[in-house]
Amino acid sequence: MIYDLAVPSQLLAALLPDLTLMGGAILLLLAAAWRPESDAHQRLIGRGAMGLVVLTMGSVIATALRGATVTDGPIAMDGFRWTMDLVILLGALGTIAISTEQHVRDGIKHPESHVLVLFAASGMMILAAARDLMVIFLGIEIMSVAVYVLAGLNRRSSRAAEGALKYFLLGAFATGFLLYGMALIYGATGETRLQEIAAALIRHSLALDPMFLVGMGLLLIGLAFKVAAVPFHMWAPDVYDGAPAPIAGFMAASVKAAAFATFLRIWYETFYSVYGLWANTVAWVAILTMVVGNVVALSQTNIKRMLAYSSIVHSGYLLVAVTAGTAVASGAVTFYLLAYTLATLGAFAVVGALQPVGETDAPIASYEGLWTVRPWLAVGMAIYLLAFLGFPVFGGMGFFAKWYLLSAAIASPGRLVLLSVIVVLTSVISAGYYLSIIRAMFMKPRAADAPEIPAAGPLTRTVLVVAAVLIVALGILPGQITPLTARSGFAPHPVDPALLSIPAQP
Repeated sequence: MIYDLAVPSQLLAALLPDLTLMGGAILLLLAAAWRPESDAHQRLIGRGAMGLVVLTMGSVIATALRGATVTDGPIAMDGFRWTMDLVILLGALGTIAISTEQHVRDGIKHPESHVLVLFAASGMMILAAARDLMVIFLGIEIMSVAVYVLAGLNRRSSRAAEGALKYFLLGAFATGFLLYGMALIYGATGETRLQEIAAALIRHSLALDPMFLVGMGLLLIGLAFKVAAVPFHMWAPDVYDGAPAPIAGFMAASVKAAAFATFLRIWYETFYSVYGLWANTVAWVAILTMVVGNVVALSQTNIKRMLAYSSIVHSGYLLVAVTAGTAVASGAVTFYLLAYTLATLGAFAVVGALQPVGETDAPIASYEGLWTVRPWLAVGMAIYLLAFLGFPVFGGMGFFAKWYLLSAAIASPGRLVLLSVIVVLTSVISAGYYLSIIRAMFMKPRAADAPEIPAAGPLTRTVLVVAAVLIVALGILPGQITPLTARSGFAPHPVDPALLSIPAQP
């Protein structure tokens, strides 16, 4: 069935998952404001938010199984959208589950925090579906405003206030680049829909038009900020360090997933006809991101800042897939983001469980001897870190995530062999800080004055177990998930092969 988005009923049906989440979030916001702040009220709204996310996931699956598509319009109805929606909602569900218990420990009684996660997720879902520059901007603003507030959620922490202010100021600056880029693209082509822009580029031979080139460059800068790519990454360590651990995990996983979803949409559906103009630039940004992120991560003594630089590194790996420019690469991105989301949720859940009450600092030294006092936390953390590393077997689906990404890069039109070698070399460097934490947990004694680690709550334990089991199980049997992620890949906008200029290796 092909939907006509000009028909209101069919437009509403196409947006059913998004409207379900937004409408439910508005009702929960009213419920959150109805009673005074308290731990019990915060937990109640958290449970309602988790139920709404599960309902939205069911709506996504039901809409996807209906098999409807659209041939043109401002939103997409394809496998890529539905798969990315599920990855985003999985991140939101895990974040709310962990936050419901972590907020009690941290003295955060704001029930609106869970609603803000829902609003941020709704903006991310819009980004996954958007095929129009205006809709993309709308999704980015809905997501960003909610995340700005979440970053400074702990009002008693000066680090949280500093990180949130930096994120807001730099985010507003980056949004200006993004908006000016969109304005210049519109000025050059007269269109805002991605497919129409792609057609105008070919029809009017705009590949070397200065207005178009500057607009494309500004769009790249704005999106590079959202994914924390070097040199637009400086906000990430401070924001992750100051934010509560579950929120930092949400930013590292779901915000990145949504940003890369729209990155792929724009670069594959709009700019593929000028692949030769942007491929080398994106490749060099990927190289800088992988190298700088890994080198700086080696010197970190705070695990939240280390995970922030780890998140930057993974942005570099995903930019390699963007450079590949194929349907296989977009499918590899969805698999990678699923594995990364699971590992990130688990890792930040452990960080939150080990972080002393009332403190934001998370020194790596506090993980020494963890195996002797909380063995299951140590095993879980080891699985998540090995998944980040891409270690075979014990790293589970993290290994296959990098394998599929490298396969897509090597099989791309530009045959990105050198870029693939850099991915492997930087992965080896990352072993230096991932394995050092595992060594500290299993091979170093527990300090005599180390603070006692309270038992994790049932929801946090559930997230830890589910994330670890899925990572390992889907690493042993990746064929259970790869058909879904492969179908989620979408081919770049078709163009005359003669118009493609494949760049030299970076």
